[in-house]
Amino acid sequence: MSTITAVRLQRIGVSFQSFFIMCKPRVTALIVFTAMIGMFLATPKMLPLDLLLTATIGIALASGAAAAFNCLIEQKIDALMARTRARPLPTRQVTSAETAVLATLVGALGLGILYDYVNPLTMWLTFATFVGYAVIYTIFLKPATPLNIVIGGASGAMPPLLGWAAVTNSAPPEAWILFLIIFAWTPPHFWALALYRRDEYAKSGLPMLPVTHGEKFTCLHILLYTVILVAVTLMPYGNGMSGVIYLAASSVLNAVFLAYAIGLYHRYSDELARRTFRYSILYLTLLFAALLLDHYLL
Repeated sequence: MSTITAVRLQRIGVSFQSFFIMCKPRVTALIVFTAMIGMFLATPKMLPLDLLLTATIGIALASGAAAAFNCLIEQKIDALMARTRARPLPTRQVTSAETAVLATLVGALGLGILYDYVNPLTMWLTFATFVGYAVIYTIFLKPATPLNIVIGGASGAMPPLLGWAAVTNSAPPEAWILFLIIFAWTPPHFWALALYRRDEYAKSGLPMLPVTHGEKFTCLHILLYTVILVAVTLMPYGNGMSGVIYLAASSVLNAVFLAYAIGLYHRYSDELARRTFRYSILYLTLLFAALLLDHYLL
């Protein structure tokens, strides 16, 4: 193998590795997890393996592509923030053109899989989610309003609805309840992060709530949205989607989340905000796991 060929192959390997990082695998994993829960909850039976695999792969590819487009659009902002300045685009490990091409191909492949092997409704809902996150939220909402995460959170709340649609080719009220849970969860989750990263957001010029309205105001809104979240998480039990296993688990998880929110409001610290952010991820994972456990045991 010639030296030139070896260098080209190394460059291709670096590009794909960098692109994988820009697909935000940890975020994508949580998205896929909640989508899979939506699939399982949509039927009293076990899912056919082929449907589970094709829907999961399609949603994962589309989600990763949306994340990569987000990195592409925000690369100048990412370069200003300690949390994101080591990403491949700010460090020039990959070019904008390579990112655009790979994201387009991966996104198109994911949507194609959903259209051909799942159903058109799931594909169109996934496409709407893609546009909502990569375009409406990233380009228009995020730099325009401190309520960006509230409005833009609709895109992040879509995965369980996508999973439900993949199985039933419909979007009934039960699927929208799952959507509402993540929609209500997103603001306190993200504002906890924004609080202890507020100096970085101020430097970037983004109008995040802690930057525009201050620490106390943000903590109050975290508390209020956590109360809303608690109310919303009672809906699966209230409409018969789940039973006492979910009710017990959600009660414990909600009590801890409320304790964090109250603690932030009364005795804020960056360390407590970090712990709240980390707990919020565990909270959502365990809450949806409780829904799944309750679904098959009761």
